Amino acid sequence: MNKQMAIQYVNESEITGIKAGLQRETFLDIWMVVLNDRIFARSWGFAERSWYNTFLKDSCGQIKCGDHIFTIQACIPADLNDLIFSTNQAYLMKYSTKQYAKPITRQKHIDKTMEFIICE
Repeated sequence: MNKQMAIQYVNESEITGIKAGLQRETFLDIWMVVLNDRIFARSWGFAERSWYNTFLKDSCGQIKCGDHIFTIQACIPADLNDLIFSTNQAYLMKYSTKQYAKPITRQKHIDKTMEFIICE
């Protein structure tokens, strides 16, 4: 049930709050897309303290979907190479009016793709 609620929220919302690791106190709003009932995001920035780098050190976190907060495990998808085209298309369709939609489909951002698995 939690997974379906989160998937629906991400599909219907432009931004979703994320909290990477267990040390952060606040949520950061980021773009997320859904493919085959799986939630993905790409890092825009490359700072050492970015959500992406934090998840590499500690895969536990949370996403905030409206009034609901879900615990997640973050991982680099094992099938990332198979998902590149579909993920690019999902970003371009969902964020077509945003200036960063095309740039987030570049290789440096593809390399920073992460999947968020809802802990039931």
